[in-house]
Amino acid sequence: MDRRHLISLDDLGDDDLRWIVNRGADYSAGRLDHVRPLDELVVGILFRKTSTRTRTAFSAGALRLGAKLITYGPGDLQENTGETVDDTGQVLAGMLDVLVARTAGPEAELRAYANQERMAVINAMSAEEHPTQGLTDLTTLTRIFGSVDGLRVLYVGEGNNTASALALGLTRFPGTELHLRTPPGYGLRADYLDRAQIHAKCADSAVEERHDVDDLPEVDVVYTTRWQTTGTVKPTPDWREVFAPFQVDQAMMDRCPGAVFLHDLPAHRGEEVTAEVLDGPASAAFAQAENKYHSARAVLEWCAGGPR
Repeated sequence: MDRRHLISLDDLGDDDLRWIVNRGADYSAGRLDHVRPLDELVVGILFRKTSTRTRTAFSAGALRLGAKLITYGPGDLQENTGETVDDTGQVLAGMLDVLVARTAGPEAELRAYANQERMAVINAMSAEEHPTQGLTDLTTLTRIFGSVDGLRVLYVGEGNNTASALALGLTRFPGTELHLRTPPGYGLRADYLDRAQIHAKCADSAVEERHDVDDLPEVDVVYTTRWQTTGTVKPTPDWREVFAPFQVDQAMMDRCPGAVFLHDLPAHRGEEVTAEVLDGPASAAFAQAENKYHSARAVLEWCAGGPR
């Protein structure tokens, strides 16, 4: 089977992006519980950073699809004794069919693992982008609304790797609107915003960023992430004061009547979101977490050479 890498959502053509999202929704709806497209394949799971949802989703997903697993912790590979990432990728490619890797480091590391033609490489989170989270979000929106097309999303919080993936993914769907409200000094990386705006122009969608929470637009979804992202340190000591106005509380949700609340988890109740919102009737955050497992199965199937 042809191996395909997923390092960034921009690695996917429009048809492939929609296929993965719709396939994830089909898995979520229980329509594909009988399929085992990874029978006899071996999947490596490399996580240098902590993970609950992503590691479990890909591990359980690979097993349910018929694969065998080999897991690696942060100190298990000879990279720790000086072997290069390129050499490690070449060696693993002779033994594994798929490598799921969370480095929380630069995307270039994942591309070094992918610098071979035998083993698919999946980015389970790099410093710049969290593409499998973006696919989970799109799968969740599909399950809730039936389609991503035309949806309006308000993202509140740091312009981190989750926001990068959301921007690159949502803007590929016609008629969508992404309203980013990020604290001053903590916005989306300029190159990712530029790429999202190019997608928006092609898809007749829209993306815009502001650094306040005034004049909130009418939206279908309010989305936030935790303020302390894995593997990052805030550059300014007073960052909590800067972030405080961006907390999603009931008052903010009341300004977006009828909106669904999403959060990629883990959440810190009382920081980026109040318990009233996270545990309230508008929250789909825990369904979103479960959809990471369903979306992971779709990603694994596609990367291992499944249907296009």
